[in-house]
Amino acid sequence: MKVHLINPNDTSFGIGIIVPRWLYVLASATPARFGTPNIVDETLDEMDFDAIEPGDVVGIGIHTLNALRGYETGRKARERGAHVVFGGSHPTLYPEEAFEHGGATSVVKGDGDEIWSQVLEDIDAGTPRRVYEGGRIEGDRFLPARWDLMPAESYMIASVQTVRGCPKHCSFCSVWRTDGQRPRQRMSDLVVQEVVELRRKGFRFILLADDNFYPVTQQDIELEERRNGPRVQELKDIRAERFELLNRLADLPHDMVFLTQITMEAADDVEYLEAMKRANVKGALVGVESVTEEGLKAVFKDFNVAGDDLVRQLKRFVEHDVHILGSFIFGLSTDREDTFDATVKLAGEAGLDFAQFVTLTPFPGTVDFKKWETEIDQAKETVDGIPLNRFWLIPRSKRPKLYLPHPTMTPDEIRVRTQKVWHQFYNLSTVWKRSRVTNKLRDRLAYVLISMLFPQMYANTGLATDSARGRARQWARWLAKPCRRVFTARPMPELQVPPPTRPQYV
Repeated sequence: MKVHLINPNDTSFGIGIIVPRWLYVLASATPARFGTPNIVDETLDEMDFDAIEPGDVVGIGIHTLNALRGYETGRKARERGAHVVFGGSHPTLYPEEAFEHGGATSVVKGDGDEIWSQVLEDIDAGTPRRVYEGGRIEGDRFLPARWDLMPAESYMIASVQTVRGCPKHCSFCSVWRTDGQRPRQRMSDLVVQEVVELRRKGFRFILLADDNFYPVTQQDIELEERRNGPRVQELKDIRAERFELLNRLADLPHDMVFLTQITMEAADDVEYLEAMKRANVKGALVGVESVTEEGLKAVFKDFNVAGDDLVRQLKRFVEHDVHILGSFIFGLSTDREDTFDATVKLAGEAGLDFAQFVTLTPFPGTVDFKKWETEIDQAKETVDGIPLNRFWLIPRSKRPKLYLPHPTMTPDEIRVRTQKVWHQFYNLSTVWKRSRVTNKLRDRLAYVLISMLFPQMYANTGLATDSARGRARQWARWLAKPCRRVFTARPMPELQVPPPTRPQYV
């Protein structure tokens, strides 16, 4: 019985930007008696289905946007006589869909770290369950990845997870529904060990792939203290462990660069920003979402600020050498024609190095989706007989560009204006001006190259014409290999794990 782990993707670039960590975590969770799993990341190359034999186990991890390809992969594997197991955020929300469309034998809901071995044992014994509950395991039970199985030459950025869960409740995000709102944090020892292993292999850039790298704010602790809440010490411990991790990352080779995802509130925590700077956390995705107060309220993100205050907060990151990938959403009911130009202007004034501009999409598990699903007429809103509220089952070329009606603009107007914003922000002359953040010519050229690659791989998704998306994929293939050289360095097999800076709490 051979085990195959597949990350489905309908476009292969040959080079991957970020390692899909879950593949190597499940490889770690696979008992030795089942052999070494065959790991396939279709971002690199398509699955060779001839490698699957009757009786094999095929594990497929999917989120909403790659569900259709995942289901196609599952059906093909099932046709070859394999046992097919689906996991990931989408099957956690819609387990029955994997049986109906993906030929599933079993579905895993929640975390797969511990339950995966039981799935394999049951299949081997001929008694697989239909649905397995992986639950939400605590941080000290997160499994390390099997990085020895990773083709290091195929990726630009490695990934290590330090915490799961996000205490926020943004209307467009499903993380707090699937991973929970209580932060589940790993000890710094385990995180640093993985980071060192990756640097030994030559990775300089590592994504700290967390739902929210700033899981506890100073305000959270103050509020809990004022109400004499029971979680004061727990919140203080989480914050202390964050600083322990950052202090230990600071002791690693200084050519390393850490990237992460963080909420805007961290801009008000100067102590935390200074610790991030010392640790070489040089890049962070910040969900700005909207440049107006009305837009922020519309997505339940009124803990962000707008206007000049927003510019000042974003600049505070930049002042601490944390370069920002700002994420903006277009298509909110509060958006107007001038919102698009105002967004580009603000991104420039705030000194953002990168930005992504997405159109509002109601994803399963979100407040937006629930509201939209109750409002649309499922009997009328279909494409090829597929209800619009199951848009991920519609072939990509036939999906609507936008799903939510807007009070003043047509979907095509929003699409065209959004694409224009991408072109404005990533205009070559503008990119070259932004590259002046460094005086080294090599680093400036690297920044330009990456700025060319980023919109080709992400900007045209769902927005441009099919022919434009095809050209974007080709551009991405050409740019990916030279870009990868910027992200890697000489392997350091001799690198040791730095000692803790203080006693670890239990």
